Amino acid sequence: MKDQSTLPGAAEDSFLDLHAQREDIERQLALAQQRQQYGTDAGEISQAGTDERTLLLTLDRVLTMIRAAEYQRQPGARRW
Repeated sequence: MKDQSTLPGAAEDSFLDLHAQREDIERQLALAQQRQQYGTDAGEISQAGTDERTLLLTLDRVLTMIRAAEYQRQPGARRW
């Protein structure tokens, strides 16, 4: 992995932004799962399930982008 100080500022900012997005989505996902588990209103529980599915799809997308960014950070990484 390249030393972070050698990365252009925009690339490093983008990489850090992806991790911030991942953290936010994971936090929202945990809350949706708690709403499903501890909710008392059937509508809220159902909405939490829908939210969970949407958040999982979003998390998958962000994790894929993180993997791609990590690959690009490797020395000699191929540019597509």
